[in-house]
Amino acid sequence: MSCHEIMEKMLEFDGDKIPLLLRFKIALHLLGCGRCSGEMIRYEAARNLLKRDFFPPSPGLAGIIMEKIYREEPLTDTAGAISFRSWVIIGIIVVFSLSSSFVGINFGKIAAREGSSFLLPLGLTIGTIVSAYGALFIGSHLEELSERFRLH
Repeated sequence: MSCHEIMEKMLEFDGDKIPLLLRFKIALHLLGCGRCSGEMIRYEAARNLLKRDFFPPSPGLAGIIMEKIYREEPLTDTAGAISFRSWVIIGIIVVFSLSSSFVGINFGKIAAREGSSFLLPLGLTIGTIVSAYGALFIGSHLEELSERFRLH
């Protein structure tokens, strides 16, 4: 058998059982041909490498992360929290700015000319801002407000 035929047969039976007579012919050829035996060694090494995983399995990060989370102490520092007084001042500023924005422009003329196509989006925007501010204020001061209004 020629070198080309040997390599074709090896690729044809890749991983499958090679018939005994063909295995004997290939072994005899490999004993006499240094080039084919070197090529066969490289081929077997590459095939074995492909059968294994290229990278070792990575350790599970979930356990490590959860362990660090459990070890951390809960945050009880409220130094960055906004005080009740600051929330009220900010609320007054928001309401004042929303109501005074109509004074600086010719609101009456624009509203009369544009009609509901101007008033509806404006009303929705103002309502959304006031509602979001109220929800954030109540949510961040729920305990204080429930104590103040005796809602326990």
